[in-house]
Amino acid sequence: MLTVASAASLRVYVSEWENGRRPISARYAKILRALLGITDDELMGRAADTLDAPPTADGYDELMGRIDAARTVSLTMVKTFMDQTELFRTMDRQMGAASLVDQMSAHLTTLEDALTFAVLPETRRPVARALVGAATLAAWQALDVGAVERAWRHYELGKRAAQEADEPMYLAHATAEQAYVLCDAGRAPMAVELIRDAQRLGGKAMSPRLTAWLYAAEAEICARAGMADECRRALENAARCLPSGEEARDPDMLSIFLNEGHLTRWRGNALALIGDDEAVSSLYAALDTADPTFIRASAGLRCDLAQAHMARGEYDQAHDHLRQARLLASRTGSVRQRRRVEQLTQRL
Repeated sequence: MLTVASAASLRVYVSEWENGRRPISARYAKILRALLGITDDELMGRAADTLDAPPTADGYDELMGRIDAARTVSLTMVKTFMDQTELFRTMDRQMGAASLVDQMSAHLTTLEDALTFAVLPETRRPVARALVGAATLAAWQALDVGAVERAWRHYELGKRAAQEADEPMYLAHATAEQAYVLCDAGRAPMAVELIRDAQRLGGKAMSPRLTAWLYAAEAEICARAGMADECRRALENAARCLPSGEEARDPDMLSIFLNEGHLTRWRGNALALIGDDEAVSSLYAALDTADPTFIRASAGLRCDLAQAHMARGEYDQAHDHLRQARLLASRTGSVRQRRRVEQLTQRL
C-alpha cells in the first residue's frame, strides 16, 4: 500500500513545488514521473547538460573525436540499437509507456548523437533507419501518457530521419501515426488529410501489410471525423490489401503488427465509432483471438465494446467492459485510455 499525504497537504506541496519553496523528494518524484510520464529532467526543470568537458583547441579536438567515434558505428552496432528498440517495444506492449520514459529518452539521445556525428551516407542511413523506429515508438508512448507536444516532436524527428535514410515506408508510417495527435486534439478532418498524405508519401514502395495498416488507420480517423461512407470504403481497401495468414509482423517494418485478427478488432473499433450495429460481432470475434500480451490494445478493445453496446442501448454490458478497460488502463498507466474510459463513463 502506497502512503501519501492528505489531499489538503498535497495541494500545499504542489504549490510549494511549483514555486520552488520545497524540493521534490525521491518518493514523490517516483510517483509523479509514473503519473505524468516524464523524465527526471522534465520534472525538476533541468536543462540537459551539454558541457560535460571543457572545450579544447577551440572545440576541434572534441568534434573530431566524436566524428571518429561515429565512424566506428558498424552494422553490428546498428543492429544492437534496433534490438534495444525492440526490447522497449515489447516492454511497452506488456507494461505500458509510463515506466519507460527515461530509458527511451536516453536511447533516442544515443541514436541522435550517432547520426549527428556520422559523416558518410553508408554510416548515416542505417543509423537514421534505426532512429526512425525508436522515434516513432517514443512518440506513441508520449501520446499514450498524455505528453502530446513531446509526441509531435518525436514524430517530426522520425520523419526527418526517414528522409535521411531514404525510406518512404518509414516516412509514411511516422506521418500516419502523427495524424493521431491531431485526431486526439479534436482536429479529425485535418488528421484525415495527413493520413492520406502519408499514403501518397509511401507510394509504390510500401509493403502490402503497411498499405493495409494505412487504410485501417484511415478508416478509424474517418470514423472519428464522422465520415461513415469513407470509413467503410477504407476498411474494404484494408481487407483487400492485407496478406493472408496468421503472421502479423511486417518483415520490412517491425513496428507494424497486422493480421486478420488485428484488422477485425480495428474494423469493430471504426464501426463502433460510427454507430454501426455490425461492430459488436466484429469486436467479440477480435476478443476471442486477441493476443494477451497486447495489454494496452486490450484496454482499447474493451472501450470499443463498451461504445458498441452503448450504441445499442445495452448499458449493463457497456458498464462491464468499461470496468475491465479501466483496470487494464491502470495497469499500463495509459493516460490516453483512461481519458477514453472516463469519457465513455460520463455517457452511461
